[in-house]
Amino acid sequence: MLPFTVEFRSGEPVYEQVLYAVKKAVVAGQFSPGDRFPSVRALSQELRINPNTAHKIVAALTADGVLHVQPGIGTVIAPPVNGSTEDRAALLNDELERLLIEARRLGLDEEKVVAAVRKHWRKFPKTP
Repeated sequence: MLPFTVEFRSGEPVYEQVLYAVKKAVVAGQFSPGDRFPSVRALSQELRINPNTAHKIVAALTADGVLHVQPGIGTVIAPPVNGSTEDRAALLNDELERLLIEARRLGLDEEKVVAAVRKHWRKFPKTP
């Protein structure tokens, strides 16, 4: 049993859906730093996805700093990113740009976008 859930939606790559689900689970506190992450084999079997896709997911999460490989232990949830608030906020630039492009495409104004962000922000527990 995986410690996170993925609700697959058609038209969106499985790879991206699983990445999102894992990141959401980490932010929501379903994982703690140092928790073991399922192996590629377990991930592919539980989600019924191609092992190559599962490997790509683990590699991407490792590259993003969400996972950390510990020799002799396996893949674990990485500790939070260090650095200044500005440095950590800069990691969001690409995602923020995508959000703003989509908001403009939908005809939303700044106030609506900020209100939506605040609403979703409150769903997650505060981090230390």
